[in-house]
Amino acid sequence: MTSLAAAPEGNPEATAEARLVGSDRVLAVLAELARHPDGIGLDDMARAIASPKSTAHRALAALRRAGFASQDGRGRYVLGDEFLRMAFAHHEARPDHVRVLPVLQALCDRYGETVHYAVLDGTSVVYRSKLDPPAGAVRLTSVVGGRNPAHCTAVGKALLADSLRDENAVRAWIGNRQLEKPTERSLTTAADLHAEFVRIREQGYSVDDRENEPGVNCLAVLAYLTSPTKPSGAVSVSGLAYRTPLKTLVDDLPAIRAVIAGPDLP
Repeated sequence: MTSLAAAPEGNPEATAEARLVGSDRVLAVLAELARHPDGIGLDDMARAIASPKSTAHRALAALRRAGFASQDGRGRYVLGDEFLRMAFAHHEARPDHVRVLPVLQALCDRYGETVHYAVLDGTSVVYRSKLDPPAGAVRLTSVVGGRNPAHCTAVGKALLADSLRDENAVRAWIGNRQLEKPTERSLTTAADLHAEFVRIREQGYSVDDRENEPGVNCLAVLAYLTSPTKPSGAVSVSGLAYRTPLKTLVDDLPAIRAVIAGPDLP
């Protein structure tokens, strides 16, 4: 692969292209570090980014100089403290995160179940915030910053229903993809999803009836944390189906809506 040092002199376009390749490589190394909380060795990193060890080492050295990577006692590379400090500081200062925390805490206390705040990112939902109850928490696949398929999560369906207003829009969103089917209850056709989105818009909430994880159900409502007209994301309450049936959550919908639209929110 071309390195910046190898770019032809007097050729700005070639130099710019080489810089871009180098930046992309460093970002690929940073993203790979995030996948290995226990650390990753140089050989494995080189294989992961399909580059020579010397190239991977240069990228790691650049990240270490910035404090974005470090080495543990075994010589394995991990995310650096400076990167973690910046990431957490940014996350904690986000307007939607700051405003949603009291909402999540109130819902978590009320139902004793895991609660989420998530946003839509293409075909996935990204979890911005999550709170587990102090006892009896369900071990879910969701983590802050993690993703799940939008079409089979309550938060994702609520957000998709708001943006995909007809079946043609749903078909365009699906495109040529084969939608994931995490459980037998997951909806994967444009017709089924369109009908579901119509119901969601009519009733003002969405559900995940064991569609993303077996035995786990969820109810979600749009959240308008930063605008009175455009949802910033969606808030959900998740729990084991036998312990917190969907009917319990649906029957308590007015209380859930009241918490989400608390007095300090638009």
